Amino acid sequence: MTTTDPGSHGPAPTDAEPPTAVVVGGGIAGTTTALSLADAGVRVTLLEGRPRLGGLAFSFQRGDLTVDNGQHVYLRCCTAYRWFLDRIDATALAPVQDRLTVPVVDAASRVRTPSGEGPRLGTLRRSALPVPLHLTRSLAAYPHLSVAERLSVARAALALKALDPADPALDAQDFGSWLARHGQSARAVEALWDLVGVATLNAVAGDVSLALAAMVFRTGLLQEPGAADIGWASVPLGELHDTLARKALDTAGVHTELRTRVAGISPTPDGRWTVKAPGGEITADTVVLAAPQRETHDLLPPGALDAPGKLLALGTSPILNLHVIYDRTVLRRPFFAALGSPVQWVFDRTAASGLTEGQYLAVSQSAVQHEIDEPVAVLRERYLPELERLLPATRGAEVRDFFVTRERTATFTPAPGSGALRPGARTRSPGLFLAGAWTATGWPATMEGAVRSGVSAADAALHALGRPRDHLFREAA
Repeated sequence: MTTTDPGSHGPAPTDAEPPTAVVVGGGIAGTTTALSLADAGVRVTLLEGRPRLGGLAFSFQRGDLTVDNGQHVYLRCCTAYRWFLDRIDATALAPVQDRLTVPVVDAASRVRTPSGEGPRLGTLRRSALPVPLHLTRSLAAYPHLSVAERLSVARAALALKALDPADPALDAQDFGSWLARHGQSARAVEALWDLVGVATLNAVAGDVSLALAAMVFRTGLLQEPGAADIGWASVPLGELHDTLARKALDTAGVHTELRTRVAGISPTPDGRWTVKAPGGEITADTVVLAAPQRETHDLLPPGALDAPGKLLALGTSPILNLHVIYDRTVLRRPFFAALGSPVQWVFDRTAASGLTEGQYLAVSQSAVQHEIDEPVAVLRERYLPELERLLPATRGAEVRDFFVTRERTATFTPAPGSGALRPGARTRSPGLFLAGAWTATGWPATMEGAVRSGVSAADAALHALGRPRDHLFREAA
């Protein structure tokens, strides 16, 4: 590689040629940015240090199985991610439930069943009624809360709906204290608020910014009846975020280089940018850093942000995934959530992984700072008996494989004050922009947030370049 423009091996372009851009990072945010720039006629080079695209939503091979590093879901209200799926021609491969249905199993409450004693099952399900009546029937019959707790939850939900997530004062408060002030018992927090919040925010209520929590619950449960309907990939994540994303990038004319870790970026005297990569340097009009927080911090030139140390102060939080292969079918539902157990969410990944005999369950564990470095043997000893408590059909079943995947920096830490630490897409350096789920999207660190960040970065870059922006994702009015 020599000093050239993206995707070319010639001199810098003349004024008649299209502008050029380098996007650093091939996760969902970087892919979104690259596609959005290319669709506006910008010549884009996408540089990714890994041998694949997809960032933290990827797949790998384990023997004959195709394994996702972790279970990723989205909601019907994740309109930007749904737009992204459509852009890469993947919508049919990640369908959404017709209607929100979440089985919730309580390991601590035992009942008699036709097959013997088992955990009590409840279901959170929406109706077709308007908000907030769409959840009334389900909440009224929810067996994991007392009648008084259900009424208290309804009152808290109405109070939460009245909050403005954009209010900076909410960012300084924690959600757990707010719930306590609004009469929520420890059981209500466990059986409802944390059931949803831990999975979406990667933190328990007491450790979460009230602004972020209000955004999640208002958007998902308190605005549109179908907003919380759950979607997930019916194929390995790599087929979406690597294979189909790469095809879309190629079709759009994006030049993608994998196994290319950027060593530095610097402005040029003529107002452009030089990107230093292992094979040489690339010169471009615009650079978008769509890398993780620390990597972005290390690449930022002096003066690009008022306080670059905020990126490190924002912090990161881990997610742990346990993968269990049984010799027989032990779960008849696509997924369930658990109470009264260290187990949080369990998903059936049998068909998606290519397993032809037995069943493959993925156990998704968020907010697990205390467990992320535990040895596999310790996790196996802790969690297999818990799965037996939750799934009586596992008793007597043979565990053919048990393995663990760990994402130690899966999300930014959504603590009180985190909103003030998240930078926007624009920097103080002309032509340099930021993308990533950790930027100021207003959303937690989700695939939806990643797409929104990529759109914001592309929007800012295209505005600076004087290029059309009418093709970008926009929230419906």
